[in-house]
Amino acid sequence: MAAITGTEILGYAAGAVTAITFLPQVIKTWKEKSAKNVSLMMFIIAFVNEVMWIAYGVLINSWVIILTNVTMITMCSIMIYLKFRYNK
Repeated sequence: MAAITGTEILGYAAGAVTAITFLPQVIKTWKEKSAKNVSLMMFIIAFVNEVMWIAYGVLINSWVIILTNVTMITMCSIMIYLKFRYNK
């Protein structure tokens, strides 16, 4: 098995930070049970973007891109769900 390079470590670290970008908003929306000030369009655009990144990651066989964007699409999906659930 090949050793992990510094570049790969940087890529996975950057992916981990990117993957949690929406986490504070998900937690805040869930706790407050309000999505009044959340932009649905932003999360729809982000969702489409994540689908494209996942496809790209699969095509170039990049696990860091795939894993990062699967996590991001999960967060986007949760936010879209919460927006519809709590939007009054």
